[in-house]
Amino acid sequence: MRYLALSCLVMAAAAQSADAASPAEVRGKAGMVASRSALASEVGADVLRRGGNAIDAAVATGFALAVTYPSAGNIGGGGFMVIRLADGSVVTNDHRERAPAAADHDMFLDDDGDVIQGLSTHSHLAVGVPGTVAGLLDVHERYGQLERSAVIDPAIALARDGFVVDDDLAGQFRRHMPRLERYPASRAVFARPDGAPLAAGDRLVQSDLADTLGRIREHGHDGFYRGATAELLVAEMERGEGLITLEDLASYESVWRDPIRGTYRGHEIVSMPPPSSGGVLLVQMLNMLEPHDIGGFGYGSAAATHRIIEAERRAYADRAHHLGDTDFYPTPIATLVDKAYAAQRFADFDPARASRSEDIGHGTIPNESPDTTHVSVMDGDGNTVAYTTTLNLSYGSKIVVPGAGFLLNNEMDDFSIKPNTPNAYGLLGDEANAIAPGKRMLSSMTPTIVLRDGEPLLVTGSPGGSTIITTVLQVVMNVIDHGMDLSDAVGKPRFHHQWQPDRVMVEPFGFSPDTVAALEAMGHEGIDTIRWGRGIGDANSVMRRDGELLGVSDPRGAGRAVGL
Repeated sequence: MRYLALSCLVMAAAAQSADAASPAEVRGKAGMVASRSALASEVGADVLRRGGNAIDAAVATGFALAVTYPSAGNIGGGGFMVIRLADGSVVTNDHRERAPAAADHDMFLDDDGDVIQGLSTHSHLAVGVPGTVAGLLDVHERYGQLERSAVIDPAIALARDGFVVDDDLAGQFRRHMPRLERYPASRAVFARPDGAPLAAGDRLVQSDLADTLGRIREHGHDGFYRGATAELLVAEMERGEGLITLEDLASYESVWRDPIRGTYRGHEIVSMPPPSSGGVLLVQMLNMLEPHDIGGFGYGSAAATHRIIEAERRAYADRAHHLGDTDFYPTPIATLVDKAYAAQRFADFDPARASRSEDIGHGTIPNESPDTTHVSVMDGDGNTVAYTTTLNLSYGSKIVVPGAGFLLNNEMDDFSIKPNTPNAYGLLGDEANAIAPGKRMLSSMTPTIVLRDGEPLLVTGSPGGSTIITTVLQVVMNVIDHGMDLSDAVGKPRFHHQWQPDRVMVEPFGFSPDTVAALEAMGHEGIDTIRWGRGIGDANSVMRRDGELLGVSDPRGAGRAVGL
C-alpha cells in the first residue's frame, strides 16, 4: 500500500506540472533530486525523506526512469555514476554495455568492407550486453543505507499500477511508433489495442516490466543476469539472430574506476574516465581555456565563443584517435588531461582566425609508463551523485524483450565499426574503439561533480550523444566564468563543435547577429542553427549555495527537480 500511495502521489504531481510551468529553481535543505522525469524525481525525493542517502535516491530514481522515461531510462542499457561521499572520497562506477563474446571486428561490414546501413542501430546485432542492473545494484550494495526493496518497490508500483501518459511521452510514442511497431512486444507496451500509439491521458501499464523488476528485488544480480529474465532475453536474441548468450549475461560485472580529476580557476572537476570520453575531454578543454579571460570577454562574445570552438575542435580530434576501453587499449589519459599537453595543443591557436578541421589532427602522445538521460542528487550530509544512463538512440534498438517488458539498447553503434566512418552522431573513431569481444564501447556521457574548497558546488550531466560533453562544459563555465545562478547556467543557449563535420551547431537565438558576423569574419564556416528536437542537451543539475540546495530541470525537457 505504501508504494501504491506513492504512485498516486507522483501521478498527481505530474498532472499538476503539465498544467503549470515548474519554477526555474527549486530550493531545499535536506536533499535535492533533478531528473528528466517528474515521477522519477519524486521517487528519489521520497527515498531521501524515508532516511535514504543520495546513493539510495539515485538508484531508486534510476529504476523508476526505466518505467517512466523508456526512451532512455532503462534496465536494458548501461551508464556511468560519479559519487562523492560525505567523507570526501570519490568513486566512479562503470556499467557500460559490453560487446558479446561472439562479436567481431568487422561484424557490421559487407564482403566489400562497406558499412551495412542500419545493422548497428536497428537490429538484434546492435545490442550490447546490458550493464544498468549490475551497476545500480553494486552501487547500492556498497554505499546505500536502505534495503534493496526500498529502492526498487516504487518502480515496481509505477510499472504495475501504471501512470498517465503526458504530452511529452505521447509525442515520443507517436514519433517512434513506425519502428517500435515492427516488434510485437514493443507495440504491445507503447500502443493501444488498435495499434495507435498511446496518447496523452492514456495509462501506461507495464506488467511484464514489473515482474522483471520484482525478480531483481528478490534475487539481486541473479534476478536479471541468470534465471527467467536472462532466458527471456536470450530467447529474443536467438529469434532475431542476435549474439548475446546466457554466458555473456552471467559474466557481466560493473567496474569501479578511478575518476578523472582536473582543476579550473580554483575549482576541482571530478568526472568519468574511459570508456567514457566525457571526463577526459571536459578537463582537456578546460585546461586549454583556463589561460584565457573567458569571463572578461563576456558571455556570448565572439572572443569567448571562438576560443571555446577551437578547444572543442582539438579535443574531439584527440577523442577520435586516442580514446577507447582502457581494458583493451593503452589510452594515454594522464597526458590528455595534463595542462602542459593542453598548452601544446592550443599553441597554434590564432585569436583572429578559425582553424580548419582538416588541418587539425590528433595530438602527438609520448610513450607512457541523441538518447540518454541524466540524474543529479545531493543529500544534506554532502553525499553527491552524478548519474548518466542510456540506451544509445531514443528507445535503443526499439526491441522490447517479450515477457520481460524492457527495451534493449543499440550501443554497438558506439564502436568504431570502420575507421574514420561516422556513427549515428557523426563521431569518427579508430582502432582504439574498434569492436572486440567483451569490450566496452566508447561513450560521451559526462556525469560531473564540481568541488570548491573541497565541498560539492555543482552536480551536472546531460544526454545528447556527442553534444553531451560540450553541454557540460558550458554549464560548468557559465557557473565558474560568468558567475551565473543555476537556472541561467542551465537555461542559456548552447552551441557545439566536434571537429568533424566542420560546423558549429547553435540553438536558436544562441548567437547575436554581431557574434555571428564576427565569427564568420574569423573564418568559422557552417554556423548551423538547429531546428530539431528540444535543443542541445538536457542538463538536470543541482547546486549548493550558502548552505542551501538548488535544483533545476533543464527547460529543454519535461523533467523536474524535487527538494526537501
